[in-house]
Amino acid sequence: MAGGIREHHGEEMAENHEINVTPFIDVMLVLLIIFMVAAPLATVDVNVDLPASTAKPAERPDEPMYLTVKEDLSLNLGNDVVSREELGNTLDRLTGNKRDTRIFLRADKMVDYGHFMEVMNLLRDAGYLKIALVGLESLPAPIPSQGSAASNPVPAASGPAPAGGAAP
Repeated sequence: MAGGIREHHGEEMAENHEINVTPFIDVMLVLLIIFMVAAPLATVDVNVDLPASTAKPAERPDEPMYLTVKEDLSLNLGNDVVSREELGNTLDRLTGNKRDTRIFLRADKMVDYGHFMEVMNLLRDAGYLKIALVGLESLPAPIPSQGSAASNPVPAASGPAPAGGAAP
């Protein structure tokens, strides 16, 4: 309570040393309402065509284990075709039952996200939780400065990567 009834001696009013917290509570309630209204508006639901990564690639092990999802949704483990039903058994045989082996997962551009996630679930169900996603390496896009974009053209990488079995 901001003020109180106190005994006063004389005509002088006694000083009140209590903090009035009512304005602070009002401000906090207003901020709470603002954030409750603004939080749902901050989420977005947008279809995205994800670009190639420009991150520094991690070091490859001596004998990487590549699992490839081709455009026709068939699976290749290394260079050998493997069925979805035999994926776990084949991985166990090739890795010597080492479930902590990192599996490098590659997929064709045309494979949709749902099918890609099915393959990741197959790996998880088989006990392989260390999955590395493989993509094309690309050069970072230059940041155009105002007025100097035409004077400093940077050639962009175009066309598909060479198909010589080289892994990124």
